[in-house]
Amino acid sequence: MISLLTPSEIKEPTSLAIGSFDGLHEGHRTLIKSVVNEYEYTPTIASFWPHPREILYKETRLRLDLPSEKLPLLENLGIKQLVLIPFDLELSRLSAEEFINNILINQLQARTISVGENFRFGYKRRGDINTIKNSIKNKNIKLNIVPLLEDQEGRISSSRVRNLLLQSDLVKAKDLLKRPYSFSGKVVKGKGIGKKIGFPTANLQIDGRKFLPGEGVYAAWTKEINSGIKFPSVMNLGPQPTINPLSPSAVEVHIIDKNINLYDLELFVEPIQMIRTQIKFSNMEELSNQISKDKELAKTILQEINN
Repeated sequence: MISLLTPSEIKEPTSLAIGSFDGLHEGHRTLIKSVVNEYEYTPTIASFWPHPREILYKETRLRLDLPSEKLPLLENLGIKQLVLIPFDLELSRLSAEEFINNILINQLQARTISVGENFRFGYKRRGDINTIKNSIKNKNIKLNIVPLLEDQEGRISSSRVRNLLLQSDLVKAKDLLKRPYSFSGKVVKGKGIGKKIGFPTANLQIDGRKFLPGEGVYAAWTKEINSGIKFPSVMNLGPQPTINPLSPSAVEVHIIDKNINLYDLELFVEPIQMIRTQIKFSNMEELSNQISKDKELAKTILQEINN
């Protein structure tokens, strides 16, 4: 199994790529291939944690993939270790040359370095591929420069995937990711209102650093992580405008035509298609009638995908 490590724990020497690799989209996979092709060394991805912009500009940077979610994905691509470099103000002050020598060469023992052609790093992002070329001259270290990947709509990037998810366009997001978008969460106690109106829901506690799609009601697959069995379901993402308009955004899933006790379990959710936006209904009966329609539509959507 691939390892999640600190810089002091790595297996060395390494064939190394550094970056956020958020989403592991097709562009990232091209870069990873260049790392894995260097058979002589341990293929390694290094990422900053937390994201530099969180430290430098106090921005919230939600991730398409959390580190633990990346591990099986990277393993399938041939990577042997994921190294998280703790990012802080002290590290941010390193010049590009110091970063190459202190971190990439001395700590991570890079024997090959693979980067995208637009890679920027070091103090005030002053370093680029020419900085790397100059720093590794006469050091018997190979540099692979990977061109940016584009399609008819422009550069393939994590930002594009995020925008598609915000628009609830899960099909196009899947095309860029080369896999379905998904997330997981632990089932926690709710108010039991869904059960009272005939549609019990599992309320999920999602890691606050995880990027979620746009608010709405979705047809989704829900899987209990330990058993691996997946169930057709209806997912609600957002507040509860009918029950409590002031409630914070939340994730709830209703397993279709199954009565299962999911409390305290870890669920894996794969939203497939948005059914509708959220609506405020006049009363609970109207809400119940709409959920019944949502359930039937979700069943149809998921059956068509399975056939």
